[in-house]
Amino acid sequence: MPSLAKWHAYYRLTRLDKPVGIWLLLWPTLWGLLIAGKGFPQPWVVCVFVLGTILMRSAGCALNDIADRHWDGAVTRTKLRPLATGEVSVREAYGVALGLSVLAFALVCTLGWQVVVWSIPALFLAVSYPYTKRFFAIPQAYLGIAFGFGIPMTFVALQGQVPALAWWLLLANVCWSVAYDTAYAMVDRADDLQIGIRSSAITFGRFDVLAIMLSFGAMMLILAGVARALMLGWPFWLGWTVAVIQLCRQYALIRHRQPADCFKAFLENVWIGAAITAGMAASAGLGGFA
Repeated sequence: MPSLAKWHAYYRLTRLDKPVGIWLLLWPTLWGLLIAGKGFPQPWVVCVFVLGTILMRSAGCALNDIADRHWDGAVTRTKLRPLATGEVSVREAYGVALGLSVLAFALVCTLGWQVVVWSIPALFLAVSYPYTKRFFAIPQAYLGIAFGFGIPMTFVALQGQVPALAWWLLLANVCWSVAYDTAYAMVDRADDLQIGIRSSAITFGRFDVLAIMLSFGAMMLILAGVARALMLGWPFWLGWTVAVIQLCRQYALIRHRQPADCFKAFLENVWIGAAITAGMAASAGLGGFA
């Protein structure tokens, strides 16, 4: 039986002590559930996707640390992670990732064979993402696909198909991920340059702030188009407006490129997702979706 210290190390390995990643993965999944379910998705499907999001995000964190174990010790923000300090072995980390993935797969199996088939590319994206930082100029875009792949899966689970609207939602999430994860990457830019890790913050260079705000703008325009197609009511537009106001806050935080402020901006993206999701849910409550 693992000791209390070991359980705490597993807890930190899976980043359950830092739930912001869960929320950033969960919000777009909830968009898919609300839209695919016409505002009222089946409760069990919602439970499966919410629990699956938590499990796969935790597994993904363990896999990420395995991939980055030779570099994390050289980065100020990550040098105290359990694999970097030796609190958890590589074998133990693989065991944690495998166990969580099996649990998530068991949940998916309750939704039918079509969802199971779509879970295969979702797993591939989760496993391969950590390695994109070795050769992709903008790995944050790949992260956006991985984080948003629950969207087409929700449509398969609730409608048995993936309409064009689902892909537009996924694209919105890719734009959002590039925005918030570039702010996150700005925190580590100096360390990443030294050890040779690629990131959008490095690729965009002095245009990093502009790229972030353009990505935010693209996300909000796509979501506005989706809302018009669905004829969403005023609650969505209220949530959308609150999110736009929060984007002004994002600019104020990142414009001077101070690491602490960039990290704070990253964390506050949770509230952008919350505003959009609340608007969608409230619109459903007032009459559903088209």
